[in-house]
Amino acid sequence: MELNSTITCPECGHKADEAMPTDACQYFYDCQGCGAVLKPLAGDCCVFCSYGSVPCPPIQKTGAKN
Repeated sequence: MELNSTITCPECGHKADEAMPTDACQYFYDCQGCGAVLKPLAGDCCVFCSYGSVPCPPIQKTGAKN
């Protein structure tokens, strides 16, 4: 299981490597580049599933598609 993901901001393109929580989904993320507050896209459980290079650990465990 991968515990780090690179989030890419859809507003400014800033990329940041982040550690993901292992027991919960993260619903909000503050972009370090432009300050935008990212929220999951419709159908995704968290910001890592929407904007990250790797889906969140709960999705990795279940093997579900985000």
